Amino acid sequence: MPKSRIRKKADYTPPPASKQAANIKLTNRGWVAPVMLAMFLIGLAWIVVFYVTNGTLPLDALGNWNIVVGFGFIAAGFGVSTQWK
Repeated sequence: MPKSRIRKKADYTPPPASKQAANIKLTNRGWVAPVMLAMFLIGLAWIVVFYVTNGTLPLDALGNWNIVVGFGFIAAGFGVSTQWK
């Protein structure tokens, strides 16, 4: 039985670097990590203070909704973390 010919594919050569790639401006995102950590810590502190004071602090009027506020801060910290590069 005759052997079939092996076709060689052309090697991939990337296109030359364009001038647009050189003009991309990198944004300074140094604010993201401190804000993210601050949100995490505020949320954690809010929940801890609520439990330690048996629900009288940080806001007595909110009652058990203080837990939701604390987790809201933590969720906001995760939201800010999506901006980190």
